[in-house]
Amino acid sequence: MLKSRAKFNLGQVVRHRKHPFRGVVFDIDPEFANTEEWYDAIPEGSRPRKEQPFYHLLAENDQSYYVAYVSEQNLVLDETGEPVDHPDVHDLFGEFRNGSYPLDYQLN
Repeated sequence: MLKSRAKFNLGQVVRHRKHPFRGVVFDIDPEFANTEEWYDAIPEGSRPRKEQPFYHLLAENDQSYYVAYVSEQNLVLDETGEPVDHPDVHDLFGEFRNGSYPLDYQLN
């Protein structure tokens, strides 16, 4: 039985510990759920544990916007108080308030 609990929530703005990017959490896997090819592409000395939450982020850096898949151990809360400029943010979330985005979706 899985006993991990996610540290970050949907809509929170986070930052990577080592790489210069930040993003908004839009989905959470309770443990690694990507391909083995993706995992094996990470240098062996830098590979995160699979038995932890992994986050899907609408990410940005100085050059581009993209979707990132990041282990919990590699994320910290972004404390800049700044919104994320990713063009897809407003498809999923409401207006930025108090360091995070509220979910903004309609059920069919």
